[in-house]
Amino acid sequence: MLRLVDLLYPSQSTGAPDVFLYQASATERYTRELDVDSPEKAHLLAIVKGARDAFATQKVALLIPSLFAYGHFLEETSHYQEALDVLQTLLTLGGEGLAQGDAISTTLRIARVNRKLSNFDVAYESYERAGSLALVAGDAHAELASRLGRVNIVWARGNLAEAEAGYRSLIAEARAADLQDHEASATQGLAAALSMRGRSAEAIPHAWRAYELHADLGNRVRMLIGLGVMFRDVGDLSSAEQAFRAALAAGNGTEHSENAVLELMECASQRGDRFGYTRWREEARRRESRFTPSMRVDFYLKQGVAEGRLGHAANGQELLNTALELAHQHKLHEYVFRIEGLKHDLRESSRLQPAESAEVVRNDSIDAVLAGLRELATVE
Repeated sequence: MLRLVDLLYPSQSTGAPDVFLYQASATERYTRELDVDSPEKAHLLAIVKGARDAFATQKVALLIPSLFAYGHFLEETSHYQEALDVLQTLLTLGGEGLAQGDAISTTLRIARVNRKLSNFDVAYESYERAGSLALVAGDAHAELASRLGRVNIVWARGNLAEAEAGYRSLIAEARAADLQDHEASATQGLAAALSMRGRSAEAIPHAWRAYELHADLGNRVRMLIGLGVMFRDVGDLSSAEQAFRAALAAGNGTEHSENAVLELMECASQRGDRFGYTRWREEARRRESRFTPSMRVDFYLKQGVAEGRLGHAANGQELLNTALELAHQHKLHEYVFRIEGLKHDLRESSRLQPAESAEVVRNDSIDAVLAGLRELATVE
C-alpha cells in the first residue's frame, strides 16, 4: 500500500501517469480479493481512493484523512511499527503544505506510538515538537496534550515522585480550562503513579474518577484494568477479577484485552489456582505477538512469579531472567527494580507464597467505587 503512496512524492512526479494508475489498479484489485471483509480492508480501500483523488487533483491533502485513520487503526490493534510507518509517511508526504492541525495531531500520535514501543527519547522529542507547533498555532488543547505525554514518559522511566507532581499540576490546569479529556488522562496518570508508589488504596478513587471522566471506550477499559490492579494490590481479588473480566469483555480485540488477560493470569496465580493460571497463560501466549515491550516484560515477570508460587523455583528464576533482559533492553527501569527484588525473594525462600484474599480498607470513597463496579457488572 505504501508503495502506491510513495508514487505521490514530488520526486516521483516526473514518472509516467500510467505507472501510478497501474499500481493503483493492482493494489485495489489485490485488496478487494482479500477473503474477509474487515475494518482494515475498508481502511486500505479508502487509501487507494484517496491516492487516486490526490493524483488526479495534485492535492495530497485529499489522502491525509485516510492515512491518519489507518495509522490510528494500526495503533489500536497493537501494530505499532506499521502505525509508525504510516504516520511518518503522512508527515513526509504532507511536508510544508500539511495543515497545522494535521501536523500537530500526527506528531502527537507518533510520540504516543513511540512511547508504547518504549522508544522514550524519540517519543519525548516528538512531544516537544508537537508542543512547539501547538504554541505557534495557539492550540491550548494540543499543548497540554504534549505536556501530558512528557509526564507519561517521566512515569514510564520510573521517576514516580516527579510524575505525581506533574499529574496533579496538569489536573488543576485541565479543570480550570474545562478540558475534560485531559483532566481524565491526568487523573488516570495520578492514580497509576500513586499505585506504583505503594499507595493503591489512595489511588482507587482517582482511578474510578478517571473512568467516569473518560468518554472514549478504550480509555474506560484501560481504567477498569487499572482498578483491577489496585484492588488486587490491596488484597481484594474478587473485585479485581470483576474489573478485569469487564475490561476483557469490553476491550476484546485491542491492546486493552491483552493486559486484561495478563492480569487474570496473575489473579489465578495469587490464589494458587493452577488450572486457572494455566488457562490464562496459554491465552496470553496466543496473543503474545501483539504485546508491546512493557507487556512482554510483564508477561515473563508474572510467569516467573507464578512458577515461584507453585514451587518451581528454577523455572521461576529462568522466566524472571528473561523479563530482566527485556527490561534492560527497553530501558524499563521501574521493571528492573521490581524483577531484581523478586529474584532475590525467590532465591531466599525457594518459593513465593500465594496471596490470601482480604477485605479492602473501607471508607466512603472506596464504598462508592465498589458500588459502581457492582452496578457495572449488572449492566454488563
